[in-house]
Formats: sequence, structure tokens, C-alpha cells
Amino acid sequence: MSPKRKLAIHAITRHGFALAQRLQEAFPESTLYVSNKISQEARAHVVPVKLPLGPLLDEVFHAYETHVFIISVGAVVRMIAPLLKDKKQDPAVVCVDDAGQFAICLLSGHVGGGNRETQRIAAALSCQPVITTASDVQGTLTVDILGRELGWVLEDQEHNVTTGCAAVVNERPVLIIQECGQPEFWPLKKAWSPGVHYTRSIEAVDPELWERILIISDRDIPALHPDLYAKGLVYRPPTLWIGIGCDRDAPYEMLKRGLEGVLREFRLSPKSIAGFASAAVKADEPGLLQLCQHFNRPLQCFSAPELDSVLPIQNPSEKVREHVGTRSVSEASCLLASGAAELLVPKQKYGEPDIKQKMTIAIARQPFPLRAGDPA
Repeated sequence: MSPKRKLAIHAITRHGFALAQRLQEAFPESTLYVSNKISQEARAHVVPVKLPLGPLLDEVFHAYETHVFIISVGAVVRMIAPLLKDKKQDPAVVCVDDAGQFAICLLSGHVGGGNRETQRIAAALSCQPVITTASDVQGTLTVDILGRELGWVLEDQEHNVTTGCAAVVNERPVLIIQECGQPEFWPLKKAWSPGVHYTRSIEAVDPELWERILIISDRDIPALHPDLYAKGLVYRPPTLWIGIGCDRDAPYEMLKRGLEGVLREFRLSPKSIAGFASAAVKADEPGLLQLCQHFNRPLQCFSAPELDSVLPIQNPSEKVREHVGTRSVSEASCLLASGAAELLVPKQKYGEPDIKQKMTIAIARQPFPLRAGDPA
């Protein structure tokens, strides 16, 4: 599937075309679609189209992240209605009136980024943004995209999401349990929304006291706390740094199986991998690079003196020192990459009978700072 293009702007009137040109200047990555009758007046590149726009939208609607229509809301609703799929696939849609007074978020306000794009469009045109999403209007938590700008992902896009959103906007009892990740997912100096409570400890939480529980964790919460997960939404922040040592030309498939096995054993989520770490001599290791590509995560490599500077190391190895020049690769590298003072998972050895190469894995979690004034 080809990556989506950023922004399409549609104009069919002379006044609308003037506004569209201003937007195109503000957003050079945009494509401007203009009706044939007025396209010859363009000062910049445009794509002329025949009216009605239906055939064009059949072709390009899902090819863009955002569509801006300088057309009435009613007309746009009728045009896009047959093309809608669901909020995880539909693009953001913003409508601007012909006089340039309002920018109205019509579709995909949260998941598709429509509310954010509406603010940008309104700023470019110096007009009034119109956003009707309850959580944005009330200034409450946006449950369905919580932490997205920080790289967080939901464990399950469907599990309790709709009812979680409703619980927050209706000010029902909602508990946030944060075990890891960045604390600034909610402004550090801003009071919590009515009905929302916060804790850093999952222990002794009674699920019966809460309508919904928002759990920020890199652990396997569905398996470890099924009673909480039944009422919960689980967010995965990128917190786990995977330190890997391996023999030269270790196969990618073996490295992947070894990693997945360790994550399963220690009940950690692969969705929370922040990156991989190793020794500098492994910077060009094909299997390790392929592993990074599979998880779409970076590789940080450290020199032998940098690795040897890490104290203490739980499982130093003289054999490793002979080959790499440092007593530790997996443990030292993940500690350096994460900034952690201690390991989450100490060095684990992995090998397979029919493969001569072996590997070691250690895991460290990025430090989790306290929010000012919040309970430990």
C-alpha cells in the first residue's frame, strides 16, 4: 500500500479558490483541486477537475490524510457519505465556508487528526475553528489517542475504547494507572478532569470502584491482571531497550525467536520496544539490522570503553571481553541506551540446536519520573 499524501484542498468557486491558494501557500505539501472553469486563474500549480467532484473523490478520498473542502458542509456530507469506512481508515475532513469565516472539523477529529488540522487551517486563514468533539470542547482526556504524540499505541483499538471515552466525558469514575512512560501525557500543572484519578501502582486496585481503568504499561496486563483488563484500556509507551549480543552472522529468524521468547517469559509487550542496543562492532550485523527494521525501531551501538564504563554488571563475561573487548554487551548496552540504573531483565542466553550462532538478551526500562504533586 502506498503511503498517504498529506493534504488535498478542494475549491469550486472563485471566492473559495482565493482561500484555497492561501492554504496552498501555507501548506506547500498540499495538492489543490479546482473546478475547470476557474483553474485558469491559478497563480500556482493546480489540478483541474470536472464537476461534480464525486468521480474524483472515488479515486483520491483515501489517498490523503486530510481533505479541506471550501464547500458547504451539507454538500460535503452528501459527497463523502458513500466513501466512509471507519474512524481508523477515514481521512480527516475539514470544511471552510466560502467567506473564510469558519474552519469546521467534519470527520476523524481524534484518530485522523482532524481537530489538529482544523486548528492549523483556521490559523492559516485567520478564521474561527469549529470543533465539536466532547473531550476537546471540555478539555478532558482524549482516551482514544492518549499519548499518541509521545509514541504510545493502544494494545487493542476496539477494547473498551468507546465506553472509555464516554466515561471520561460524562465524568464517571475513571482510574489512570501509569507504570511507565512519559508523565507529560497530561499537562504536569493541570488538574485532572472531573472523575479522573491517578496512581502509579497497579497493586490492590479494586476494579469494582471504577467504570473504566486506563493502564499505561509495558507489561502483559491482559495475562497478569485480567480483572483490571476487563474494565481497562492498555496503552503501550516505548519504554523497553533491548540489549543484544550475538555471534557474527546470527540469523535474523533466530534473533527474532529469541527476543519473542524472552518477552513472553517476562510478560513484556513487543509494542513497548523503544529500540535495540549493542556493541559498536555489531553496527553492521545483518540479522540485527533486519530485526530493527521488523520492529521499526533504532539501533544504538556503543564502543567497548563506553560499555566497560557501566557499573555494576550482573553477568560479566571474560569470553565476551576476548572477542569484543568489553565484559558486557547486552546488559551494558541496554542500560546505556535507556539511561536506567538497573536491569529489568538480566542477561538471557539463547541458542537453537541446528544453528551454531548464539545470542544474549537483556532489557532495561527507561526511567519513569514522578509527576509533581502526584502520589508515588
